[in-house]
Amino acid sequence: MKLLLKLTGVALILSFVLTGCKKDFEEINTDPHGFTTASDGSLFNSIIESLVLTGDEQFYINNEILYKQTQQAALTKEAWGNFTLGTESMWGNYYRSLPNFRELEDRFTAMPVTGESMNMKAMLKIVLAYKTFKITDVFGDIPFSKAGYGFQTLDYIQPLFDSQQSIYTFLLEELAWCDENIDVTAVVEEPFPTFAAFDRLFQGDMLMWQKLGNSLRLRYALRMSDKEPEMAGGIIRDIVDNQRPLILGYSFITYVGESACLWPAAMGFKNTSLNWSFREHQNLRMGSTVWHQLSRHDSTDGSGIFDPRAYIFFEGNNANKWVAYPQIPGITTPPSGGIPYGSHRDGVATFQIKGESCIYSPFNYFLIRDEDFMPIPMVTGAETHFILAEAYFRGIGLPKDPTLADIEYMNGINASVQWWMDVASKSKLPLSGLTFPEKVSIPPDLNAASVLTVFGSWNVTTDEEKLAFIYTQRWLDAFRQPWEAYALTRRTRMTPREGEPINHFRLPYPPSEVEYNSANWAAAIKNQGGGDTPEYKIWWIK
Repeated sequence: MKLLLKLTGVALILSFVLTGCKKDFEEINTDPHGFTTASDGSLFNSIIESLVLTGDEQFYINNEILYKQTQQAALTKEAWGNFTLGTESMWGNYYRSLPNFRELEDRFTAMPVTGESMNMKAMLKIVLAYKTFKITDVFGDIPFSKAGYGFQTLDYIQPLFDSQQSIYTFLLEELAWCDENIDVTAVVEEPFPTFAAFDRLFQGDMLMWQKLGNSLRLRYALRMSDKEPEMAGGIIRDIVDNQRPLILGYSFITYVGESACLWPAAMGFKNTSLNWSFREHQNLRMGSTVWHQLSRHDSTDGSGIFDPRAYIFFEGNNANKWVAYPQIPGITTPPSGGIPYGSHRDGVATFQIKGESCIYSPFNYFLIRDEDFMPIPMVTGAETHFILAEAYFRGIGLPKDPTLADIEYMNGINASVQWWMDVASKSKLPLSGLTFPEKVSIPPDLNAASVLTVFGSWNVTTDEEKLAFIYTQRWLDAFRQPWEAYALTRRTRMTPREGEPINHFRLPYPPSEVEYNSANWAAAIKNQGGGDTPEYKIWWIK
C-alpha cells in the first residue's frame, strides 16, 4: 500500500500542476465555494467507477474461493492457487480510491453548510462506507482512519490498522449522519454545487441515496448483532420505528423492485471482465447444494424445478440436461469439461455448443456474458425484506413478531423472484444481440408462488427450520454477490451446506501490505489472534 499511496500522490500532484495554467480563467464568474471544475466532479466519478469489480477479484476471489465456500456453486477443479492476484486487486482498488475520498473530504471543509453541500458530503460518506465495509469484511482489521493521506503528509505513508470493531462503529455513525442531513429538496442543478452530473448510481436522486445509506445501516447492524446486540438493536429499532427510507422490493402489496446496482450500459461502461473471469476460469458449475434449493428432485429433464431463478442462474449441460456437480465429489465422479463460457456462444447457430464434455450444468451464459445489461448488485430490495424478517423473528432491536417476520419473508421471496426475472428479461448478448427470452423459456407456472409452495414458512414447524428458510432465500438472492453470501454463511452457519461446517473466515492480507507495512501488519495479526490464515475469525463472527 505504501507504493500505491506514493503513486497516487504523484498522480494527483501532476493533475494539479497540469491544470494550474487554467486557474485565472476559472476564477472569473466562479462561485468560490462551489464544486465548479471538472476535476472535482471527476474525482467523485472515479470513486463511483471504482465500485466495478476487477477481473482478478472476480476470477481469483469470487470464482475460485467464495462460490466454493458459500456452496452457491461447485468448484469442479482447484486449478488456480495464486489467489494473491485477487487480494492484491481488491486491496489496490480500495487504497487507490481512498486518496480521492480524502481529497474531497478536505475540499468540503471550505464549503458553506447548505443542503446541496451536505448532500454531496453524504454521497461521499455512503460510498466510502460501502467500499470500506466490503474490504474489512474480507480481511478484518485494515488501515483506515490514517490511510489515504500519503499524498498530503509522509507521516501516513505506513498507516496503522484500525480494529474492525472501531471501523464498524465509525461507519454506522457516519451513515446515521447521512440519514439526518440529506436534503431531498435541495437543488441538483448548476450553479448550485452538486454531484448530480457525475452520479452514475442514482442521477442525483437524493431519496435513493438516503435509502441506500439506511439499507447499509440495516445490513451491517444485523451483521454485528451477535457481538454488539445493544448497538445493533438500537440502529434497527431507529430505522423501523421512525420509518426511515429503505430500498424495498415491495411496498405493502405493490411491487416496487428497488435496488442499488451498477448498470453497465446506463453508466457508460462494458463489464468485459465478467465473461473473462468465467471463460478463463472454466471450473464453476451448478452444485448439488444449490440445485436442491431449486428443484424437488434430481430428474435431469428439469421437471422437479420449482424456482424460476434456476433458469436465470444456470442452464442445462451440452445435452440440455440438468445435472448438478456433486458438492463433495467422490474419486469416481466424472470430471467436468466443455466450453460453456466461450464467446462463440454469442452466435445464433452456435449458442447451444457447450462441448461434449460439458456434462454438468454451467452458469447461465447470459448471466456471465451480458456486459451491458446484467447489473452488479450492491443492495436489493429483497435483501432488505430478509433482514427485517430475521430481525422480527429473532427479536433484534424489535419485539419478536412471527407474523411480521413471515410478511417480510414472503415479501423477500416475491421481490427476489420478480427482480431477477425482470433483469433476465432485459438481458442481451453483446455480439449477436440475442435476448434471454429468445433463448431461455421459463415455464409459465414457475413464479414466487411456486417457490412458496416449497419454502413457505407453513411447511416447517420449528423456529430453527423457519430461520434456515430466511437464510436460504437471502443466500439465493445474493447469487451474484458471493461476498455477501460469504458474510451470511460465516455469521449464521445455517445457509444450505453439504459436508463439514465452514472453516474459512477471512482472506490473508496481500503480500504487498506484508512487505511495505510489515510492522503494522504484524500488530494487526496479533490483535486478531495471531494468524494470517483463513481459519482465524474476524471480529463479528461468534
